[in-house]
Amino acid sequence: MKRVFQIVLGSSLFFVVIVFGWIFKPPVASALPSYARQTGQPCSACHMGFPELTPTGRAFKLNGYIWPGGDSKLPPVAVMLQPAFTHTGSGQPGGAAPHFGDNNNFALQQASLFYGGAIDADLGLGAFVQATYDSASNRFGWDNTDIRLARTGTVGDTGFVYGLTLNNNPTVQDVWNTTPAWRFPYISSTLAPTPTAATLIEGGLAQQVLGLGAYTFWNNLIYVELTGYRSLSTNTQTFLGVDTGGESNISRVSPYWRVAVEPSWGKNSLEFGTFGMVNSLYPQRITANGTDNLTDIGLDVQYQFIGEQDGITLQASWIHEAQAWNASQPLGFTANAHDTLQSFNAKASYLYNQMIGATVGYFNIHGNTDAGLYGPGSIGGSANGSPNSSGWTAEIDYMPSNNGGPSFWPWLNAKVGLQYVAYTKFNGGTTNYDGFGRNASANNTLFLFTWIAF
Repeated sequence: MKRVFQIVLGSSLFFVVIVFGWIFKPPVASALPSYARQTGQPCSACHMGFPELTPTGRAFKLNGYIWPGGDSKLPPVAVMLQPAFTHTGSGQPGGAAPHFGDNNNFALQQASLFYGGAIDADLGLGAFVQATYDSASNRFGWDNTDIRLARTGTVGDTGFVYGLTLNNNPTVQDVWNTTPAWRFPYISSTLAPTPTAATLIEGGLAQQVLGLGAYTFWNNLIYVELTGYRSLSTNTQTFLGVDTGGESNISRVSPYWRVAVEPSWGKNSLEFGTFGMVNSLYPQRITANGTDNLTDIGLDVQYQFIGEQDGITLQASWIHEAQAWNASQPLGFTANAHDTLQSFNAKASYLYNQMIGATVGYFNIHGNTDAGLYGPGSIGGSANGSPNSSGWTAEIDYMPSNNGGPSFWPWLNAKVGLQYVAYTKFNGGTTNYDGFGRNASANNTLFLFTWIAF
């Protein structure tokens, strides 16, 4: 209870400071304050409750993060802090992470430094570059990075934007909040158990790769992208602060594709599309047995309504992964030669006056039973070798600076939220799922967070 009191008190004091400044002077704010300083635009121009993007926010990103309009002379850098409190249904024996207790943990979950904005506006070169300290792993390293070179053109009376993206996480370059890098939940506890299974495109290569791709968005309607990824060397990953334990290595180049169509009318927009990736991987960088082949194919849809006071977003995505363990099975890493894994995510959000938001989400991942991939183990294991997990996430948010930051720092932005994750199944079961007596409900998570950017 003492830790609960600390986080509630800290958040309350922060509220007082923010709201006091906001009442007396409401200038501009943005999810990344360096973008606000560069463009002179309020957060609500680009975000439906950050970090979810509006059509304007998507256009800003596609055009290379270079749009001007502000009069600030400060460099395009920003800081983001995430103080948070985590409570799970039952504690985690031995601690939620090194130097943390088994439950009711308060932490500065992450602290990030960003370069966000134009590098050379005349050239069309801009960037989103993030470096993060993660308190759970006690590690500092590079995080999501997307560097763009963008141009605009016309064919007849039809305009289009085209460009190049250099990034380190498949889907981080995407502009719809349906693909893995930017989908809901936008923040979650790093001190709570999460399901073991995930498709490779759902963060399995994040920060371990570098990809170069070309894209175009024609007539504000049709988006097409093709990007190729290579693994970074172990030495490079270590230098950049990436945990290199147990990762696989891309044998050549892994192609990633994205096609989306976004018709819009009035205050409404609708996106539907596909994305995916084909990978040939050396498991744990072992080359003696050839490669595993993993192919991810995704479908997604998003609807947005942005009114004068109200905003509604509906999003869903489905990913199918075909897994051929040509190298892993002979090495004893898997029991099966072939598996499949599927994930489904959906959510509905309502935002009032760009300040108060409520979201409900559903997630489900299921696939073949494979005792080699999903073995028994306390908390993170599966007693029956199944990857199946499902549940619900509910979140309420308060964003006092979305319509203008406080007078003492006009570009400050903040979100305070309460999130609850309820598992209906975890790692293949509801009761004694890990073979050590733990139930799925023991991992239900209450997460109170403050997300501060300045």
